[in-house]
Amino acid sequence: MKPKLFEFGYISRAHGMTGEIVIRTFDPNSTVVDEIDRIHARLKDGKEKDFTIEEVREGSKGDLLVFLKGITTRVTAEALIGSRLFAFREELPPPAEGEYFQGDLLGLTVKTPAGVVLGVIEEVMNAGPVPNFVIRKDGAELMVPFAEDFVKSIDLEKGEVILEPPEEA
Repeated sequence: MKPKLFEFGYISRAHGMTGEIVIRTFDPNSTVVDEIDRIHARLKDGKEKDFTIEEVREGSKGDLLVFLKGITTRVTAEALIGSRLFAFREELPPPAEGEYFQGDLLGLTVKTPAGVVLGVIEEVMNAGPVPNFVIRKDGAELMVPFAEDFVKSIDLEKGEVILEPPEEA
């Protein structure tokens, strides 16, 4: 059986000359990299590879600097830039009651309380005090804050979110 993966970020750049990489998580407050021992990377060319995390530290500008086993030069680190990163679900503690992994929200169908389909959550943007759902349907895009005022319920089993859209939607 294939392991269940949870996408949490990507490799943004190489750091230094000894193979260190900079990881960007989709949620800037995420501690997922501190909680796992290995990552699954989907490289830009579509190949996939697992890595063991050797060291994680915070850089001077708040960057998440990581050494992966087997990546020992800048050249090998640069080859990983743009790779999408996944955690193995079994290594993650479950989210607390009423909390969600942002990656679990991607692909959920969004409906109004009346049952009108608004689209699918394709992104969760973290650019302000609360994350924003990016909902797309038929080429249209709607951004809605992930806040109680708008999000009425989330049902991961059904794969749907009930949302009261802002007035201008």
